[in-house]
Amino acid sequence: MEIFLDTGNTDEIRQAVDWGLLDGVTTNPTLVAKTGRPFLEVAKEILKLVDGPVSLETVSLDAEGILKEARMLAELGDNVVVKVPMTPEGMKAVCSLSSEGIATNVTLVFSPAQALIAAKASASYVSPFVGRLDDISSDGMELISKIKQIYKNYMFETKILVASVRHPMHVVQAALIGADVCTMPFDVLKKLFQHPLTDKGIDLFLKDWQKVPDRPF
Repeated sequence: MEIFLDTGNTDEIRQAVDWGLLDGVTTNPTLVAKTGRPFLEVAKEILKLVDGPVSLETVSLDAEGILKEARMLAELGDNVVVKVPMTPEGMKAVCSLSSEGIATNVTLVFSPAQALIAAKASASYVSPFVGRLDDISSDGMELISKIKQIYKNYMFETKILVASVRHPMHVVQAALIGADVCTMPFDVLKKLFQHPLTDKGIDLFLKDWQKVPDRPF
């Protein structure tokens, strides 16, 4: 499973790149707005930092507007993936973009039916929002399982990109189900490293190391 960072913060991206774990990045208008920086400035910097796919979102609601924005975004780099909302106009645009060879990521997906439509439109990625479903007492990870089964049934090439991740267990569950990608906030990525027994073990080893005579380092 590929690990993407869901952020517009380039400092976070630099850290994840330095760890050698980052496969890609997803952004959205909310994340970019938090930076207080111009959109194109942020987008271009992210594309310089990341070799893998970078999802940049369109904001128009009509197919013509989406296509215009998508083509502009695609010119920013070969690794741009254009995020398009799950709407009839959005899927109309995705069909056209797919025929033009522009990678797409269908976002704001909350049902198996929507994921099926995205795959039929030849989307490169589909982004089910698991956390937002959990927020309304629905089972976000059950949706991932259903999408995985549907895509397996018909051998769709659309990749499942688990989004709206709230905690490490979402990441683990996504991996157990067999999702292609999991995108997460930087805080969740950091938590994947953590376990109290690891900290306890390191502390014990270091204390015992001090008791070893003639230590070479």
